[in-house]
Amino acid sequence: MHIEKAQLKEYERIVEILKDGRNQLAERGIDQWQGDYPNPQHVKEDVENGFAYLVHSDDDETVGTFTILPSPDHAYDNLDGEWLMETEDYLTIHRVAIHSDHAGQGYASKLFQEVISYINNNRTDIKSIRIDTHEDNKAMQHLITKSDFTRVGTLHGVYRPEETSYVYEMLTKHSDK
Repeated sequence: MHIEKAQLKEYERIVEILKDGRNQLAERGIDQWQGDYPNPQHVKEDVENGFAYLVHSDDDETVGTFTILPSPDHAYDNLDGEWLMETEDYLTIHRVAIHSDHAGQGYASKLFQEVISYINNNRTDIKSIRIDTHEDNKAMQHLITKSDFTRVGTLHGVYRPEETSYVYEMLTKHSDK
């Protein structure tokens, strides 16, 4: 598996993977992503700003996507909780999706390992990695905690008025500097 920054020519594939992710969540009875988030405009902005990434299998097939946003991430402005570290030197992982054709093959776990390793080894300026997921998305909560993130709080109504999300944070190996 390998990860690369998405190009505009891959826009349609990213939209397709996110729609598939939306459908997977709906099939499991999870209300996450069932509104206008994420939408094609988010994808376009992510790609144009260099925030969107693709996950490829070893045989170079695109199997997933995710976004890494630089701070400040205003989705967290009204966090009900407390960060492990108050810092502006963080990145946020958003819009993680592995296509259903490739689900259950460990790509999501590998994606987290790769991203965390890359940030720890190449981004000495980053002190913290943040992520959130819907309160009912138990699979993503498991993946996040298995990847050594700590739950630090809750978001209410950020993505949709009645939606609650759990927020997690991981301090990088550079957090003590």
